[in-house]
Amino acid sequence: MTETANKNRRVVVGLSGGVDSSVAALLLAQQGYEVHALHMTNWDEDEEGYCSAADELQDARRVCEHLGIPLHHVNFAPEYRERVFEDFLADYRAGYTPNPDVLCNREIKFGVFREYARRLGAELIATGHYARVEHDDPPRLLKGADPGKDQSYFLHQVAAEALAEALFPLGALTKAEVRRLARDHGLPTHDKRDSTGICFIGERPFREFLSRYVAADPGPIVDEAGREIGRHHGLPYYTPGQRQGLGIGGRREAGDAPWYVAARDFAANTLVAVQGSDHPLLYSASLSAGSLHWIGGPPAELADGGTLACSAKVRYRQTDQACSVRRGTGDRVEVRFASPQRAVAPGQFVVFYQGEVCLGGGRIREAQGMSGHRGLEEAGDGPRTAAHGRRAAS
Repeated sequence: MTETANKNRRVVVGLSGGVDSSVAALLLAQQGYEVHALHMTNWDEDEEGYCSAADELQDARRVCEHLGIPLHHVNFAPEYRERVFEDFLADYRAGYTPNPDVLCNREIKFGVFREYARRLGAELIATGHYARVEHDDPPRLLKGADPGKDQSYFLHQVAAEALAEALFPLGALTKAEVRRLARDHGLPTHDKRDSTGICFIGERPFREFLSRYVAADPGPIVDEAGREIGRHHGLPYYTPGQRQGLGIGGRREAGDAPWYVAARDFAANTLVAVQGSDHPLLYSASLSAGSLHWIGGPPAELADGGTLACSAKVRYRQTDQACSVRRGTGDRVEVRFASPQRAVAPGQFVVFYQGEVCLGGGRIREAQGMSGHRGLEEAGDGPRTAAHGRRAAS
């Protein structure tokens, strides 16, 4: 739309205090929208040295003053704890590796944020995500133009009706272009580094933080033959493919190759580690996923036992992986990859694509190794290694 056509159309942009959302607000103002900014506080526990909520709010104020747009501030901490953080903890306690950023988008940024924006009179909402949306019926979610920053993976669970009201001003830009725009227009956040860490909680020592909520139960680390080679701090603190923090060190009989987490045996409270980043037990040929969300509805190819040929990602920033998808039991799908996938982590999301279009995705429930054995299976309160014992891979 032209600047004239956008006049008097109120859009509320989520302004975190970072450079991406700052430039999103700038571009919307240039496009003629009536722009309001909304800064969310979603974590109340302010720990010295880790929580920067006050600084983020101050940066958001400085950006709004610079652009001449109003700033609203709201606290969604109760909603965040109920809808995202409790699920995050439950997953860790059950032995999964959760992805809170996906739930943050679905439940907070495109959930309660959208509802609040409507009360502010918004016709549209906007964020600083690197993604694109085509406002068809139903809307289509597309990858961002910058392959190194594309965030469609994190948006695949957002409801179609929310995408229909969403704008992603950065979708056609690269990160370098965003930095340049921020600098050229004198935005006070132009040189601010990107935030990392847990969604809305920020950067902090992860094991120390998680131990406040998930009980530690130390136990043995074993190699693929079952020989004890170290001690772990508690299985929830580890994830498939992890290298750092194992504390195994050099072993005369094992050589110098680094060790990686291959599996977690919750029944025996045992962590299985293997040497070498290309060890076969780190790879999975297929997986099953549930809690599926298809942005434009389930693909027609999956009806009546058909097969969907597409690509998928099992983690953010992974290159597209060719795969085939079939309906499984219950609400699940079975995904088989053209090439084995490394360190597939149950609890994370598999997201499906056809070219630039994000079709949707679901939560990974179990992975199957290259030899046909199941890497993890659900039983009781969480995943367990399969009957193949300690050779089972995640």
